[in-house]
Amino acid sequence: MPPDPAAAPPSRARLWLFGLVVAVGAGFVVTTGILSRERNDQRVREWTEAQAIPVVAVAPPGTRKLTPFINLPGRLEAYSRAPILARVSGYVKAWHVDIGAPVKAGQLLAEIEAPELDQQILQARADLLSAQASARLAETTLRRRQVLADTNVISQQNLDERSADLGSKQAAVKASQANVDRLLALAAFKRVTAPFDGTVTARDTDIGALIAAGGSGGAPMFVVSDLRRLRVYVNIPQSFVPLVGIGTKTAISVPEYPNRTFPALVEASSRVVDAASGTTRMQLLVDNADGALLAGAYANIRIDLTRENQPLHVPASALIVGQGGLRVATIDAEARVRFQKITIARDLGQEIEIASGLKADDQVIITPPDGLSEGDQVRVAGRATAQAKPADGKAAR
Repeated sequence: MPPDPAAAPPSRARLWLFGLVVAVGAGFVVTTGILSRERNDQRVREWTEAQAIPVVAVAPPGTRKLTPFINLPGRLEAYSRAPILARVSGYVKAWHVDIGAPVKAGQLLAEIEAPELDQQILQARADLLSAQASARLAETTLRRRQVLADTNVISQQNLDERSADLGSKQAAVKASQANVDRLLALAAFKRVTAPFDGTVTARDTDIGALIAAGGSGGAPMFVVSDLRRLRVYVNIPQSFVPLVGIGTKTAISVPEYPNRTFPALVEASSRVVDAASGTTRMQLLVDNADGALLAGAYANIRIDLTRENQPLHVPASALIVGQGGLRVATIDAEARVRFQKITIARDLGQEIEIASGLKADDQVIITPPDGLSEGDQVRVAGRATAQAKPADGKAAR
């Protein structure tokens, strides 16, 4: 039988073409697999590098009015307070007022019996009489010598001596009179009187008590205080001194009146900063006509602050305390960390009021992670930004 054409073996050309197609297909599969693996590796590297860059939340410093006042402790004191000490030595003869008694200026508080002073006055008056008698005798003698000198009975030298003796005697009279006046003035202090209108806030004497002139380091006999007005001394932090001027109105509260405040006025300032505390002492004036406030009591002073520009503030979590001092971390336009040294005006708990070191347009890292360094690259949470170039100029993957 003749051979079947369909059963003839394939030609060499057809086998070569089939092999080429298979080789091309295999090469395509291999190339596609390699490229796919490289793309996956690239995505893994990019994801790993992205995860290595810390993600931070940033916000500009706040400028809203947080607390338009400050509360500071103070101590109430009488506007005028006078410890009354004895001017003469002796014994208390009587006292006429006790603690809490209102007194008027010049009112008698106590009487002192001073027998030694009385005897000194008697002796001084006797010395004065003796000096006056000697002066009169010297004056009479001088007139007689002048008559004799006119008749040349005595010399001019003798007349000059009598004239000088008269001058000496007259000077002795003046000295004795001054001594009497001094002792009489001192005797007036046997009556202890109030120096001004006020209240007796202390009495440390009794009838028969021995009194030494000037107190000699002991307690005063009385203390008279003017309680109709009170002084309050408060130490103002240096950063707030420009905001608290003379005439600033304040409000005072005390523990015994929890639902009541008392108006006060800034009356004076020391105008110096205490180097130890960094504060300036100011004096406030409080009207206490109703006597509700007690001298010596603790008080809380609320001072309203008026500012032309609202201060900047940041969350307390943004503060970084270290060897570089007190700082906050900010980011620049390339999302790199920049540290800023700051000074604090007030610590308000969750918020910190900044005195200096920040600008309103700074981007502050709210909660900086540990290990941040100057110039580190960061990613801002919730912000789609282009990857910044690294410090060596190579493009970041």
